[in-house]
Amino acid sequence: MILSFFLLVAWYSSKVAGTTLMIRHSSCVNACNILNSRLPGRVSFPGDPVFVEESKYWSTQQASVVPTCRVSPTNVSEVSTAILALKAQSCYFAVKSGGHACFAGASNIDEGVTIDLANLKQIAVSNDRKQVSVGPGNRWMDVYGHLDPLGLSVIGGRVGDIGVGGLTLGGGISFFSGRYGLACDNVNNYQVVFANGEIHDVNLQTFPDLFWALRGGGNNFGIVTRFDLKSFSQGDLWRGRLTWTYDKTPEVLKALSDFTQNHAEDVDATLFVAVGYLAIAGGFATVAELEYGKPVINPPILQPFTNISSVAYTSTISNLTQLTIDQLENNPSGFRETYWTCSFRNNFELMDRARNILREEFEKIIAVPDVLPVGVFQPISSAIISHMSEAGGNALGIDASDAPLINFHVSLRWSNVADDAIMMQTAATVISRVNEAAKEKGLHFPWIYQNYAAKQQNVFRGYGETSHQRLRDISRKYDPQGVFTKLQPGYFKI
Repeated sequence: MILSFFLLVAWYSSKVAGTTLMIRHSSCVNACNILNSRLPGRVSFPGDPVFVEESKYWSTQQASVVPTCRVSPTNVSEVSTAILALKAQSCYFAVKSGGHACFAGASNIDEGVTIDLANLKQIAVSNDRKQVSVGPGNRWMDVYGHLDPLGLSVIGGRVGDIGVGGLTLGGGISFFSGRYGLACDNVNNYQVVFANGEIHDVNLQTFPDLFWALRGGGNNFGIVTRFDLKSFSQGDLWRGRLTWTYDKTPEVLKALSDFTQNHAEDVDATLFVAVGYLAIAGGFATVAELEYGKPVINPPILQPFTNISSVAYTSTISNLTQLTIDQLENNPSGFRETYWTCSFRNNFELMDRARNILREEFEKIIAVPDVLPVGVFQPISSAIISHMSEAGGNALGIDASDAPLINFHVSLRWSNVADDAIMMQTAATVISRVNEAAKEKGLHFPWIYQNYAAKQQNVFRGYGETSHQRLRDISRKYDPQGVFTKLQPGYFKI
């Protein structure tokens, strides 16, 4: 009798779930038909050439998702029209800028509608050359390609094909963050479509609370259709890339710890250190990407790295466009991907413990086909953090007294769905063990960098309760029905 009861419950639950999916699909079919009527030429359906082209994403998890239709607005008014139609039909939706997130549903959605901002590609420089207005359909190499000939730049991504929108709304570490801060700290104004379809300029004067929330609050508050970014004069810069055998890793991490502590001495420098298994080399190795914001080869602040005997060293002077295009070789599309992240206070011994943890765990997956497991250490120095309080501050929950920090993230790449479980478990275990090691040393810091986080991680809890509660309050103020937190379920929700 008890077994029969549970079987009945299971049957009923499956029927309810199936009915819910049918209702959801039906509402989105209606929304797609309405949008196709109101926005002719902007809506595509599975099998259409435009649909196929716009369904290209960095990770295969995202690309495998199939929405009921895709809508590709060409201006802000059409974005507003789309939101109002989706809201009226209670249709779930996702929004794509560059589509560079790892996990399914981040900027694509099954049985819903994906709003693709690819056509919003405006780039306009102000008359005084102090601001650049950029559409979210741009990739960073588009932006830099426009600005390099003008001797200008903005704070943006380090890999050319990453989209403007997601990186900026999540924080945005840049080659110039030591000098100017994160991307989110360098936005003067956002043009935003609100949940009620209204279009507003959001800045420190017009909506100061929402302006703060958009600086690190992700996609929870509206659709940003234009970013007005601070610009600055910029010419060529230097890139150095070094590869070491694994036994040199402690020396490299000690140099990283010292750099993080002393970054304020030369804010034109930036770097990250990656430790991972390279199948082509048949073992573990350590790589450092060094950049300097001027055409100066091997500047003194970075010489502690170049002085460590390496097995490979390249040195180039180039413009920002070419530099970010060169980075594409390290970030090819078409694989299964996952990122997981954590943060801790700058400490060499802890970083050395972290690299031992990642090797112990990565050893378990090196036989996975096409695997590329990497752990990356990046400085979040006092120089970077000093800009987080400017223009009303940002939502990340980091204070000057917290500096300096290290952001650590695990990046795993593989090919087969059958390996998903072990890859996810490996990444989660590395982060869990590193967090525990940090807590044991009293060096744990709760910030979870949104742009490197896994779907399973609670990003906004990591911002601290004060920041998290303020984000929730602002969301309720401007989106009381939860359009961007409920109808748009993907990515990280407050």
